[in-house]
Amino acid sequence: MIFQQFNLVKRSSVFANVLAGRLGYRSPWRTIASRPSGKDVALAFENLERVSILEKAYVRADALSGGQQQRVGIARALMQEPRLMLADEPVASLDPATSHSVMKYLEEINKTDGITVICSLHFLSLARRYGTRVVALKDGKVAFDGKPAEIDERRFKEIYGEDAVEVEIGVTRTTEEERAAAASAVIERLDPGAER
Repeated sequence: MIFQQFNLVKRSSVFANVLAGRLGYRSPWRTIASRPSGKDVALAFENLERVSILEKAYVRADALSGGQQQRVGIARALMQEPRLMLADEPVASLDPATSHSVMKYLEEINKTDGITVICSLHFLSLARRYGTRVVALKDGKVAFDGKPAEIDERRFKEIYGEDAVEVEIGVTRTTEEERAAAASAVIERLDPGAER
């Protein structure tokens, strides 16, 4: 589980917070004596490196930025070696650039490890960019279940209400989109007004 408010032990190190993800798998004596197994230590370092925060392993959690704390939360969740990961508004407390960074880590976990990631989000732009399926709820009932691209203006209004305005969270382009935009710009310069 990845939490909206990170739920780290602020006075503990990043490393100790990540190891906490193995508490349910350790014997009580190892937990009481603070003696993690060699396998758990190696897994903690591997997961910290995976979310690009290994250099902060011995820093207190309260000395980290929000995005760094959320990456620690992701590393802690990976310690459980899950098949399913729940992310409760993992970017709600983050700025747009950091939101994309965190979502990219979750996307990579899904694609590389085959871990199903169920993520609650309020920003449709993030759901469109990172989701493969969107289940939208309204008044406790399913208002939409389908592919992100299928949510057009009409469906958006049905889900969020007639007065709602869609907010973009700086959606970054994929490499293919960047190439297409560059090719289009070159064509425009060579032959203004040409059909594409």
